[in-house]
Amino acid sequence: MLEVEFCNIKMKNPTILAAGIMGSTAASLNWVARSGAGAIVTKSFGMEANPGYPNPTTVEVTGGFINAIGLSNPGVESFKGELERLDRQVPAVASIYGADPQEFQDIAAQIDGMVDMIELNVSCPHASGGCGASVGQDPQLTAQVIKTVKKVTKNPVIVKLTPNVTDIVEIALNCQNAGCDAITLINSVGPGMRIDVETAQPILHNKFGGLSGPAIKPIALRCVYEVYEAVNVPIMGVGGITDYKDAVEFLFAGASCIQIGTAVYYEGIDVFRKICEGLERYMGRKGIKSVSEMVGRAH
Repeated sequence: MLEVEFCNIKMKNPTILAAGIMGSTAASLNWVARSGAGAIVTKSFGMEANPGYPNPTTVEVTGGFINAIGLSNPGVESFKGELERLDRQVPAVASIYGADPQEFQDIAAQIDGMVDMIELNVSCPHASGGCGASVGQDPQLTAQVIKTVKKVTKNPVIVKLTPNVTDIVEIALNCQNAGCDAITLINSVGPGMRIDVETAQPILHNKFGGLSGPAIKPIALRCVYEVYEAVNVPIMGVGGITDYKDAVEFLFAGASCIQIGTAVYYEGIDVFRKICEGLERYMGRKGIKSVSEMVGRAH
């Protein structure tokens, strides 16, 4: 009932671990796979090791979290060791980032075939050094990244977009025209901040960070809905999904599968199983036989 196919990759259910959540090691990714996720996305990694920003990097706010971790990672050469240790119970997606198209291409070439799909992180709202949203907000640069990566990998290439643009449909169409195989919507919103009222200082070391969690769900849902009407490539929906009702909304809006991130903090690692169980009950009650029947129903 819950089986889906995304970019010709079969998944046992439509729930996916989002990038940056428990995705730093093979051990944690394998744990998520055993806990019921239909697929896993690694933490974003780049060409070289990056220490990220000093603590504090995360602060809770009403409806979610603001984080400015700064894309900390050990670099592609080290991360390849983690990819080799994945037990491949479920499809694996590598999230990669770079400062320019060549860097994206070099990383993709090194991991080609080690995972099932590659997700291009061109949308982190708190990255430094010309990475993240500064790439994704530039339609031509994003298109160039896609084209260069497609030259060196047989893996499906997914582009994760930022909502912090004037017209996300234009960006999505540009990505489709450049040859992407799918689109992930959305990365965190922002940047935002919090200030400590006792010290009068910004709480995060970087001052600003990306907002994630239930607070951004209405924005993410709108982005999925709008983009679905304009593109022909499949969509991964992400942003504030906490329970099966949220999942249903994203499917109805046009997502073929959904990524779960902040909800792991709230609900624990069982959140994937809980959402799947809720989906099964809902589908049984509504007489829906497959997830694909739900995709785009709100249109």
